[in-house]
Amino acid sequence: MKSNLKNYKNIDKSSQLIFDEKSTFKVLHFNNLTDEQQLLKQSLTTNYIQLYFCLNKNCIVAINMEHCAIPIKSGGSNMIYFKDETMDVLYSLPPKSELIGILISIEYFHSLFSFEGNFLFDFSSFKTGKPIFDSKEISPSVGLILNQLTTKQINQSLRSIYIKGKVYELLSYYFSANTETETEHCPYIASEETISKIKQAKEIIIEEMINPPSLSDLAKKVGLNIKKLKTDFKEFYGVPVFTFLLNYKMERAKKLLQEQQLNVNEIASNLGYSNSSHFIAAFKRKFGITPKQFAKS
Repeated sequence: MKSNLKNYKNIDKSSQLIFDEKSTFKVLHFNNLTDEQQLLKQSLTTNYIQLYFCLNKNCIVAINMEHCAIPIKSGGSNMIYFKDETMDVLYSLPPKSELIGILISIEYFHSLFSFEGNFLFDFSSFKTGKPIFDSKEISPSVGLILNQLTTKQINQSLRSIYIKGKVYELLSYYFSANTETETEHCPYIASEETISKIKQAKEIIIEEMINPPSLSDLAKKVGLNIKKLKTDFKEFYGVPVFTFLLNYKMERAKKLLQEQQLNVNEIASNLGYSNSSHFIAAFKRKFGITPKQFAKS
């Protein structure tokens, strides 16, 4: 028996679907900045192979029914394939969770890999219609690409090309036969330990966003020198530390405005602004409209 789907909201294409090209793939970015669980639904009418990457907390993806749940742990990924062309994909996202999905049409996926002699992927499952569930840890190189994919500021006219390029790069690492050694060949960040410290820095500035530490204090807290913190944080997240924090605050502000539980002054205080006019100015610089105009729209 199918689940009762009334609690699942259809995804808002403007915020979750960051790329959609019918003949190739979709890229979805779920970033639950709220303090409540989000239940979202996407109805598919095309056969896809689905790759999901959980960057924070533990998320759940289910196909058609809630009990057909596929848990994806923080720092992990899962490749999912069902032969059915029509299905509902259900997303259960806990507070402060982040999940990226790449849905590749089967026809296009086939065009990327040859059947004959391909040792990276077992295509026999496609021929028999057998479901595929393949979980693995997110490697440092894949993690770097995922962060660049969602945080790097790109001119709108070049955004489509940039996203496609990053997806191709991600797939080359994801299906690489040398995943166990790829860390040392990553040209950007030296080690998984450094990446762990960069992620810790991100968590600290988010947790302490009302009164964030200075770069010097932040570097001491995570055990890096300032230069390495600045360089590697920007490489990993696509923007400097405090630009990342500002972007986070603005996205959080959008969510709070959509919920319509707090007024502008309360939201400004919630985000660490001592003066609401500073918050209003920052929001307008970021989105081109004031918070009140956004709330009305």
